[in-house]
This record gives sequence, C-alpha cells and structure tokens, in this order.
Amino acid sequence: MGRIMIFTGKGGVGKSSIAAAHAVKAADEGMRTLLISTDMAHNLGDLFLQPVGREGAAVAERLDALEIDPEYEMEHDFHHMMEAIYEMLPAIRSQEGSLSMIPGVEELFSLLKVKQIYESGKYDLIVVDCAPTGETLSLLKFPELASWYMEKFFPLGKVAMKVMRPIVRPLFQIQLPNGKAMNDIENLYQQLIELDQLLKNRNISSVRLVAMPEKMVVEESKRNYMYLNLYHFQMDGLYINRILPQEADAAFFTRWHQLQEGYIKELEEAFGNVPICRIPWYDTDLNGIDALRKLAGETLQEDHLFDVRKVVDAETYKKTENGYELCLYLPFAEKDEIELHEGTMEVILKIGNFKRDIMLPSVLSKYRINGAEMKDQTLHIHFEFVGQ
Repeated sequence: MGRIMIFTGKGGVGKSSIAAAHAVKAADEGMRTLLISTDMAHNLGDLFLQPVGREGAAVAERLDALEIDPEYEMEHDFHHMMEAIYEMLPAIRSQEGSLSMIPGVEELFSLLKVKQIYESGKYDLIVVDCAPTGETLSLLKFPELASWYMEKFFPLGKVAMKVMRPIVRPLFQIQLPNGKAMNDIENLYQQLIELDQLLKNRNISSVRLVAMPEKMVVEESKRNYMYLNLYHFQMDGLYINRILPQEADAAFFTRWHQLQEGYIKELEEAFGNVPICRIPWYDTDLNGIDALRKLAGETLQEDHLFDVRKVVDAETYKKTENGYELCLYLPFAEKDEIELHEGTMEVILKIGNFKRDIMLPSVLSKYRINGAEMKDQTLHIHFEFVGQ
C-alpha cells in the first residue's frame, strides 16, 4: 500500500520547500518517491534548479518530480468525453480548447492524475504540493461534489440521451453525447467515487498544513483546519515555518520575537492534538537538492515521519437510545455560522462560503433529524425513527 501526503498553506508560507524536503528525505531513506505540483504557478523547476514540466523528470536518486498540466491530461486520457463536450459547447473549441468555461475541470484532472499514478504502484510515496489553501479546499472537495451531481444524473442519463438525441439535433442543432462519450462519463463518475475514497482513506492519505507565526496566517490556518474536517480529510501535521532564531537579538528583532512567540503559542494551543514541527527562518534561498537535504536533515527529525498519524476521526455515527447521532468535529466553528438542512437522504451543511452534502447511510432511510448541538468543538446531529 502506497502513501499520499498533501501539503498546503497560505500563499508565501514556504509549503513547496517543506513538501520538497519531505520528498528528498523519503528518497534518501530508500522510498520510491514522486513530488507532484498541482499549483498552476509551478515552481518545482526553480526548487530543483532543473526543468521538470508536465512529463516529469528525475531530480535525484529514487525521486521524480512532475508539474501537472490538467489540460494536457484531459486531452490524452478523456478524449471521447471532451469531444462530446466540444460538440455541445463549440465556443470552447473555438478558444483553442480552453477549459476556463467549465468550472472545476482543471482541479478534477489534476486529482485524477494523482489517482492514476498511485494505482500504478510505481511509487511508495506521493508528495503533493498544492496551491494555497483556498484553492486546495476547492480541489479536495471537488470529487465529492461532482460525484454528488452525477449521482443525480445516473442511471437515468443514458435513457434520457437515447430519447432526446433524435429530437434535439434537428430542432436546436445541439449534438448530445454518443454512446462512447456516455460510457466515458459513466467511467468518470466511478473514478470520482474511487478518488474521493482514496483521498479520505485514513490509512493512505493525509493533509499537512504549513503556517507562519503571523496573525493573518494563524487565523487562516485555523479556518482551514475546520474546513478540512468539514470535508472529512485527515490533517496530521502542522509546520510552523520561518521562526526567527534567538541569536537575532538586535533591538529591531525583540518585538518580532515577542510577536512570533505569541502566535506560535496560539497555534500550538489551537492544534494541540496535531503533531507540530518548528522550522527556523533560513538566511538563504532553499534551492537545489543540497539545500533541501539540509532543510530535511535539520528539521524533519520525527520518528515515523511518513506514517499517517491518526489525530481524530472527524465524522462518526453512533447508536443512541432514541436513534442515531452523527458527530462532526469542526474546530473553531461557531454555532451561529453553521447552517444545517435536511434532504431526502442527505444532510446539507454550510459554514461560510463552504457547503457539503453528506450522503447518509441507508440505515437512516427511516430516520429524520430531531435536533443538533455544538459541544466540545463537535457538531452532534440527532436522528429519530419516523417509520414509513
């Protein structure tokens, strides 16, 4: 069984260097390792001082790097499906194949590439250097969101296409997907389910967050920890980067030391159940394999560094005297900002700009929500039996 580690953080906190340092250390310890960038502003080539690109490159012994180009992956692996989309939306083809008109497609194909590589079994460890946290959350939640919509579409989709195809074409000059394209879309649906299961498999995948001891970064890190739990992703590491050395004792740095120590304390208290690593502020750029190896050697000293470190199960069901209870660990969420709605077989939860549709297990088909409460940073949703 392989391992997937996903690194993210607010822009400019040094997540790429820390992700790369993990990859270098893993390779030095004998693991077949791949470092992937899903950030469209790729910088792995700058880190390793050599071209990487969409085809990938060997950057050290047992270490490869890859900068994913989602449009390239789409055209090569899902040609029939995209042909159908081009026929339905010809404006896309006229813009030289731009995907910008299809929200979320770039994120989808980046993740599908990660899944494809994982299933190849070529690597023991895949380290994913993601975009800043807001984009990463959009990236990680997309498989569940897309599969939810496609769940509504299938199995009626194929029947509808057969009925509508001879009518729609002459009346509206719209080409509906052919059988091959529909098979590709159905295959995509299955892959989305498998992808979501892979990213949420707490024996394989985890997210590690990179922060700095600064007010805005601290607040964003706390929010992102809550959102990661909302979508049931395992976060098992926090890296506090760019900590000023104590030797910097000039009067100018005294106030900075005090500020940083305050924010470090806040992070350590807020993420008390998460393994935390302190990383100093280096006075040189961390470019090149030697610099990354130095960073790894001086800071990544923890035993079992590459294991999934189970911190908390953010989503559990419990049998109660009156029915069932769904417990969602949502640290730093305020009761007043949580919106809760009930669907036929789903719970719709919204916090801020993020919404999740939680599909309920079949055992709850005859149960309905009869209350909810926030206690110990956990949302408890109670279900009672209503029969037919």
